[in-house]
Amino acid sequence: MTITLTNPTKPRAEDSFAITFAPLSLEEIYAKAEDPANGAVVVMSGMVRNQTDGKPVVALEYQAYEPMALQVFYQIAADIRSSWSDVKRVVIYHRIGRLQIGEISVLVAVGCPHRREAFVACGYAIDTLKHNAPIWKKEWYSGQDGKLSSSWVSIAACEQNC
Repeated sequence: MTITLTNPTKPRAEDSFAITFAPLSLEEIYAKAEDPANGAVVVMSGMVRNQTDGKPVVALEYQAYEPMALQVFYQIAADIRSSWSDVKRVVIYHRIGRLQIGEISVLVAVGCPHRREAFVACGYAIDTLKHNAPIWKKEWYSGQDGKLSSSWVSIAACEQNC
């Protein structure tokens, strides 16, 4: 699915989106997804892991084209609401900059009256973000000789297990 941004989507007041250098907080994102009508809040937390395809990763570095990435986030929320009209809150935050192993790089939360819709909508949000948002990551590897090497990867180019 390709998102066309010729007619930019405006975010709803109850939703929250950000591209930030600041560390991400599960508690903050969860709180932003809360609503009295929710029966479920599903949160997906993407973290920096210590290897990719057997190569030892020491850090990741993220860059984004922020205005367009935020428009993609807004469109994801609009798409969610057109498919799951009961959704009360959509929250999407992505970090940029250099992140260490174990740090959270992305948080997506969906609040909804029913768990099934919350799970499916949250899955849709992260999958669509990874394929459509102009966000790139540089993987930093530690070689056997102790030297660092790196390579840039568009998150859209990642396989489903990225």
